[in-house]
Amino acid sequence: MEPTRPKLPAEAVELYNLYIHGVISRRSFLSGVQKFAIVGLTASTIMEALMPNYALGQQVSKTDERIISSYETVQSPQGNGSIKGYLVRPRSQDTWCEPQPNNPVAPLPAPCEQGAKPPQLPGIIVIHENRGLNPYIEDIARRFALANFIAFAPDGLTSVGGYPGDDYKGGQLFINVDKKKVTEDFVAAARWLKSRPNCTGKIGVIGFCYGGSMANTLAVELGADLAAAVPFYGGAPAEGDVSKIKGAILAHHGELDTRLASTWPRYNAELTAANIPHEGYIYPGAVHGFFCDATPERYNKAAAELAWPRTIDWFNKYLRA
Repeated sequence: MEPTRPKLPAEAVELYNLYIHGVISRRSFLSGVQKFAIVGLTASTIMEALMPNYALGQQVSKTDERIISSYETVQSPQGNGSIKGYLVRPRSQDTWCEPQPNNPVAPLPAPCEQGAKPPQLPGIIVIHENRGLNPYIEDIARRFALANFIAFAPDGLTSVGGYPGDDYKGGQLFINVDKKKVTEDFVAAARWLKSRPNCTGKIGVIGFCYGGSMANTLAVELGADLAAAVPFYGGAPAEGDVSKIKGAILAHHGELDTRLASTWPRYNAELTAANIPHEGYIYPGAVHGFFCDATPERYNKAAAELAWPRTIDWFNKYLRA
């Protein structure tokens, strides 16, 4: 049975957050978790339990026949020159006019007979935590494709060689990223997705931790060009910037992630004052990173299973109208 709360103390999970964000070293992390070791569990065992297991968190295989995926490079002249990312869309967008295998002689729908193009779909930008485009974020993009969106997950580590295949190393690389330029890279990625011929022109953004903060930043930077943003445990925009937001905001925070959850009341009040459609949820017993099913000790099944349908409903409401 999957846990609904961390099996380890919240303090141990917080040490993991500091470690994976590059605030403390591996040695300091191991030393810190040592005091939480109990009979049968060493510090190394606890560390292994806290590290991501991407196979465990995968919900949609990269080879799933319901999707089409590719790695794309987007030009970003105002940023680092270019940014690479993972593009995913439902296969039905390409095959809707093909004969069905179980009934190949059946007539095609009238629009197909008239030579109509496949239907356009709204787009979602999926922004990673501060470790780069890891397998968990790619899986999130595939989940959106199955929800009938075009999803693009850019890699903010492109300028330093891309995601290195290891989250800790990714966090270390992230320290060297030019934050202003990478913001422009994400802006370029969003505009690229919005302008694609198979996109309706309505786009949203979702992000986690650093990506949650970036989702809020893009809501400010893109203004009316962004229809909706869903930041998961992300930092709020600067007070003077909230009025620039035009898209609908849905925020998710964990109750035990007190530093970020405590920013919601101020952000909520500013969004209300600016007449921006918004909702925010603080999930009881949930820690920072509660949505990530690749990190079982942070994952909160009850909170995640509330947050995901709320997110899909939010994007359906504001991107399909």
